[in-house]
Amino acid sequence: MYIKKTQGPRAVTLPNGRVLSMADLPKPGTQRWVASRKATVLMALHVGLLSRRDAINRYELSEEELNSWQSLVEQYGTSGLKTTKLQHYRQP
Repeated sequence: MYIKKTQGPRAVTLPNGRVLSMADLPKPGTQRWVASRKATVLMALHVGLLSRRDAINRYELSEEELNSWQSLVEQYGTSGLKTTKLQHYRQP
C-alpha cells in the first residue's frame, strides 16, 4: 500500500481534543452541502488542514460562496449555515 504525499498536515488536533483528518472532509465534488459539511470544511481551513485554494478546487466552490459561509459563521455560528434558517438571518 502506498501513501499519497500531500502538502501540509494529514491530521490536526482541535482545541476540544478531537482529531480532524483529511478522511473526515467531504468527498471531492460534493454537490449537496448540509451545514455540517460546510462547518467541517471551514474548520479545516481555520486549522490549516486545507488551504483556501485547495478547498475551492476540491469542492468546485466560488470565492463568494466560501466567503459567505465564513461570514455566516462569524455572525451567527454554525446554525447560520443551515439554508432553512437563512431567512432568519437576512437583512431586509
